[in-house]
Amino acid sequence: MDAPVQQQQAATAVESKAKRRGKANLADVLIHAVLILLTICMIFPFYNVILMSFSDATAISKQVVYLVPTNFDFSAYKYIFSEPRFLKAFQVTLFVTVVGTAVNMFVTVTGAYVLSKKGIPGLKWVMSAIIFTLFFNGGLIPLYLTMKNFGLVNNLLVMVLPVAVNTFYMIICISFFRTLPAALEESATIDGANDMQVLYHIMLPVAKPMIATIALFYAVDRWNEWWYGVLFMTNVNLLPLQALLREVLTNYQQLLTNISVSIVISDKSNVHPEMLKMAVLVVSALPIICLYPFLQKYFTKGVMIGSIKG
Repeated sequence: MDAPVQQQQAATAVESKAKRRGKANLADVLIHAVLILLTICMIFPFYNVILMSFSDATAISKQVVYLVPTNFDFSAYKYIFSEPRFLKAFQVTLFVTVVGTAVNMFVTVTGAYVLSKKGIPGLKWVMSAIIFTLFFNGGLIPLYLTMKNFGLVNNLLVMVLPVAVNTFYMIICISFFRTLPAALEESATIDGANDMQVLYHIMLPVAKPMIATIALFYAVDRWNEWWYGVLFMTNVNLLPLQALLREVLTNYQQLLTNISVSIVISDKSNVHPEMLKMAVLVVSALPIICLYPFLQKYFTKGVMIGSIKG
C-alpha cells in the first residue's frame, strides 16, 4: 500500500513541477518578448537618426521613411568635415573633454580620499558645506561677474575650472573609500608610504571600477558641455561642439523654410537641413558611444558603488 501511494505522490510532484516549469517558461517568454519590444522601441529612434543622416535630399523632402536604406548620400558628412567652424568646435570639445576629465578626476579622487578619513577635525562642517552646494548656488549674474574678474571670459578654462568637481560624484567616491579595509592603508603606512603613495599605489588599483565609472560620467558631462560655452564665449571660434549643435537645432525651422539657406558643397549637391541636423547628432554622439565598450567591464561593477554599505 505504501509503494503505490509513494509512486502516486512522486507522479503528482513531477506533474506539479512540470506545470510550474511550464508557467515559468511562459513567463520568461513573455518577459523577454516585452523587453525585446521595449529595446526595439528605444533603438529605432537612433536607427532612424542614422538612416536620415545618410538619406538623400529627395527622400528627406518627400518625408519618405525607409526601414532599410536604399540610397546613401554622404553630402551632409562631407559638409560637416569640410566646414572649418565644425572642426574648430570639435577641437574645443575634445580639449574640454580630455583636460576637464583629468582635472575632474584629480580633484574628486584626492578630495574624496581626504574626506573619507573619519578623524579629520571639522569634518562634519566641511561635509555640510559641500552638501550645501547641491541645493543652493550664487546665481547667474554673480557667476558671470566672478568668471570675468578671474579673466575666464573667452577662455577655454571656463568650461573646466568652475566645474572641476561634482558634489554628487565626490560623495560616491567618499562612500567607496570608506568601504575599503583599513588594513590596506595601515600596512602601507607601516612600510613607510605617505598619503599620496597610499592613494595612487594602493587605493586606486583597488578602486578601478569606481574610477572608470566616475571618469565615464565626467567625460560625458564635459563632452556635452554647452551652457558655459554659450554664457562666456563671445568668440564663435571658441564655441564647443554642443553649442554649435544647439545652434543648428534652434535654427532648424528657419533652414527648412528658407530655401536660399540650403547648403551647397563642393560637388554641387544640396544638403537638406534635416540631413545636416541628423549628421551633426551622429557625429557628436559617436565618440562617447565608442568609450563604452572599453569601460563596460568596470561600469557594470561601478554602478553599484555606494548603494550597499559594507
